[in-house]
Amino acid sequence: MLIVLFFFSLVLAFEPFKQVSARPFYVGVEFGFGSQFNQVKAMVDEVKGYTNLFVLGSVTLTFNRTALDESCNYIYNSGLNFIVLITQYPMYNASDGYPAGNDVFDWMGNATQRYGKQLLGFYRYDEPGGNQIDDGTFQLITNNTLSPSQVASEYIENLGGVINYYATYGNRTGEKPAKMFTSDYALYWFDYQSDYSTVFGEFVGNESRQAVIALDRGAANSFNRPWGAIVTWNSEFPNPESKTQLLSDLSTAYSEGAMYVVVFPFPTPGYSYWTLPSFDFEALQIFWSNLSTNPRQLGSTPAKAAYIVPIDYGFGFRSASDSIWGLFSSSSEPDTAKIWSDTQTLLTMYPDTLNIIYDNQTIIKPTLHQYSKFFYYNQTVG
Repeated sequence: MLIVLFFFSLVLAFEPFKQVSARPFYVGVEFGFGSQFNQVKAMVDEVKGYTNLFVLGSVTLTFNRTALDESCNYIYNSGLNFIVLITQYPMYNASDGYPAGNDVFDWMGNATQRYGKQLLGFYRYDEPGGNQIDDGTFQLITNNTLSPSQVASEYIENLGGVINYYATYGNRTGEKPAKMFTSDYALYWFDYQSDYSTVFGEFVGNESRQAVIALDRGAANSFNRPWGAIVTWNSEFPNPESKTQLLSDLSTAYSEGAMYVVVFPFPTPGYSYWTLPSFDFEALQIFWSNLSTNPRQLGSTPAKAAYIVPIDYGFGFRSASDSIWGLFSSSSEPDTAKIWSDTQTLLTMYPDTLNIIYDNQTIIKPTLHQYSKFFYYNQTVG
């Protein structure tokens, strides 16, 4: 008995991150800039005592096969779970350390075997919904002669093809496809419908956290998947949030049901671009301590009400005049003014417990029983 107890005490000592809260939860940082292993190492060494997730999000680093392998090995040996960003596979070649016959898909497949459960999955295609809604460089659908229904169908088909391709070829162990992640600030529903495993809703500037959660959590719950949040900058890009605001964002995401929360640091005066300012570290340390000692103090506020908007409605939900699919004006959809007004009313009535979902009965019908109240866009709300 003493030997068994001693063994388990060693396991707990070396794996402090596995049971940080009463439910599966990952909190950490993203390495978004830089291309050198020593930069990754510096960031890992700083945060490994009070995080359990590391997102290797610098595409530049992945082009250096040696640095990528060293970084993943170090993250793994530090006891952190991690996610690796992979970009377009033709961009990886022999000069990067991916010789013919050993392309990036081989690397992904081997990594899933080498790192096991600590490699949570891969990050592919940053902000697909944001690029679509804001006519970005990587906007998937550009044909404004299509109907909104046709745009939705093509968006899901195009994005889903990319996701499923990488998910399938990224895990050649014969088991289920690799999990695929992204961050976004619009069109969460259609990201999940395209088959992302998890979408990190962006907590940025003065944008409403509750609106982001209502849209991201609403979609994730409808598709029976976890959701996450990523904290970026405050109202003055690219300055990071204050300690108080960051701690609030981390706590809000956890209490409202996120499985993942990531802090994304930007270069700031006086700090190296692969590290965080000290008050960010302190906020993460406080949050980690709260999770470790008394996660119940953070509370739990699952969704209780649902607002159901039209199927294929690619509205941005950032203002009454926001774009629809990045191709049509808000006035092109006669219900937009009412939907915007309803959303603001319901976010006031249910500030922490509202989900926004889409009128696709095949998808939402099995989950509607979760809500004590639900409102349709073509009904009176108030």
